[in-house]
Amino acid sequence: MTLIATNKRASFDYALSDRYEAGLVLTGSEVKSVKTGHASLKGAFVTVKGNELYLTNALIPRYQHAHKETRHDDTRSRKLLLRKREIRSLIGKSRAEGLTLVPIRLYTKKQLVKLEFAVGKGKKAYDKRQDIGKREAKRRVERAMKS
Repeated sequence: MTLIATNKRASFDYALSDRYEAGLVLTGSEVKSVKTGHASLKGAFVTVKGNELYLTNALIPRYQHAHKETRHDDTRSRKLLLRKREIRSLIGKSRAEGLTLVPIRLYTKKQLVKLEFAVGKGKKAYDKRQDIGKREAKRRVERAMKS
């Protein structure tokens, strides 16, 4: 498994719960671009269109050595491949409970490109401050134990 891209803001902005792994529908030049490490999940999110899930706003630039006529939109929506029952349960969670589907990391598994995403609930400003306080307290304890 080779890690390609991560969404560092996901755990800071959302309280993440269930995690899922999905395949991506990509073109040939997109696959080559991803496997060379040129992808970003910054600002990306998972949307529901009909009975399907799509990765929206993820940046996958054109492969540098691809044919000049090979063009694709760098931030186009890309279909996620999941089982029907998983899709139905995720659509229910996102609509009924008001939860968000947040991409966490993009990686390769054997020859396939996979996306890990989680069900998340947006954090309020005071929740973020509490997390920062806990993290700083943990660092202080670790420094005190070290010296």
